[in-house]
Amino acid sequence: MTLMKIGVASMLLLDLAILAMAGPARPQATATTAAGRVPVLVELFTSEGCSSCPPADELLRKLDKIQPVRGAEVIVLSEHVDYYDHDGWKDPFSSPAYTERQERYEERMKVNGAYTPQMVVDGEFQLNGSDAKTAIQNIEKAATAEKLSVKLAPAQTNKKGKLSINVQTAPLPASSTSSADVIIVVADDADVSNVGSGENSGKTLTNVAVAREFKTVGKIDRANGFSKDVETNIPVGSTNKSRIIVIVQEPHQGKLLGIASTQYPL
Repeated sequence: MTLMKIGVASMLLLDLAILAMAGPARPQATATTAAGRVPVLVELFTSEGCSSCPPADELLRKLDKIQPVRGAEVIVLSEHVDYYDHDGWKDPFSSPAYTERQERYEERMKVNGAYTPQMVVDGEFQLNGSDAKTAIQNIEKAATAEKLSVKLAPAQTNKKGKLSINVQTAPLPASSTSSADVIIVVADDADVSNVGSGENSGKTLTNVAVAREFKTVGKIDRANGFSKDVETNIPVGSTNKSRIIVIVQEPHQGKLLGIASTQYPL
């Protein structure tokens, strides 16, 4: 199905719709951002080869820009799957690692097959990535959950000439799962593509927080937290804006337990 580009008027209507949907969140979490908001992760599994994805990409951008849920800091990630790459356009941001991450969600959430666009909120709620109303509702729910504090220091050049970031988390609370993965993600702040073929041929697509590195760097449990300088793939001296996101998540890609983000360069 061919989709029309979202124009300025449509974008304004989307802004107003998102703001109208956002009711007051009732956060009870112990970990908040400096602004007193609870961080919530919104992952979008998308592809530049999918004709239904541009509206979801635009919704993710609006959630990031508008921050419509009171009491929540929405931290977004675009994860480009690779199973559309044979349909006439190879997504330059796609990776089998993101396809695998989506498949693990599908298995745990008992979804009948991977699809795009798909949003996953805090590893607990999945929905059609273009469904703004349900996205807002799920973000509101996620903002009421307790989160583990994750502290990040500004990125520094390490002894190997690589950019690294110091990550610190406390041990898991006694009421939590017995262990959790500590994951670091590096994402481009924004990317623009002129699509030359495939379902979105002729369109200029803008993607926000495009994941480019995604790796597990350690584990924590009820006795041991995490404190380490973690190396990234960001070139030293890079002037391209990147987002560095650290996720604490239950094993086997379960519920999100903690999250923090920073930018480079600041």
